[in-house]
Amino acid sequence: MNQWLQDDERMDQLLSHNLSIIQSPSVFSFSLDAVLLADFAQPAKHDRTKIVDLCAGNGVVGLLLSQKTSSAIIGIELQERLVDMANRTIQINALEGQLSMVHGNLSDASKWIKKDTVDTLTCNPPYFAVGEKSIKNPNSHLAIARHELHTNLDEVMKVSSSLLKMNGKAYFVHRPDRLIEILETMKKYQIAPKKMRLVYPKEGKEANTLLIEGIKDGKNAGFRVLPPLFVYSEDNNYLPEVSEMLYGVR
Repeated sequence: MNQWLQDDERMDQLLSHNLSIIQSPSVFSFSLDAVLLADFAQPAKHDRTKIVDLCAGNGVVGLLLSQKTSSAIIGIELQERLVDMANRTIQINALEGQLSMVHGNLSDASKWIKKDTVDTLTCNPPYFAVGEKSIKNPNSHLAIARHELHTNLDEVMKVSSSLLKMNGKAYFVHRPDRLIEILETMKKYQIAPKKMRLVYPKEGKEANTLLIEGIKDGKNAGFRVLPPLFVYSEDNNYLPEVSEMLYGVR
């Protein structure tokens, strides 16, 4: 496997699906948020839908979604190095027939994907608005992934809405402290919020992750809040639901 890796890279295993993925601590390593998003998303199982993953990073969400559907999945990622990592990961897992990556800014998504054609869309966007309390990461790769330097929440929702067909579904992972802004921006671009789940590090702690589903041109009625998801037990082991996402066993 070493011929697939550059100097600062490693090969990790997604044990729940027996997949390999190229990671780099100095460029990008996926977080639990990406696994939660892929688990939360519900693409059709057949091969007749179009699926797009925005802010695709090293391709982990698309990789995991490939185990839930037979449809083609297109990832869009701004950073060329991450696209290269994702493409090598796709080859290692022999998924070239299903997964593909586009190197570019999501604001240009309609150059590669026709508007109003996407059935399912996922996005793990940068969480932190520029000027927010968080200090920008000095590592430019990580800063772009985590801070709204090249896109922002408004643009993510605008592009998502333009790509989705009527009744297409969008799935986002974000931070709970931006929930009001998220809901308002989804509605601004005709994505009706339909389902939400809050993720908590442990029982008794505040939620630190938000999963939300929206439907393009959907009705405003029928919003559901799902049961909470707790990640760790008191002794810092993954609880059964998260353990199954990561390792395939409870």
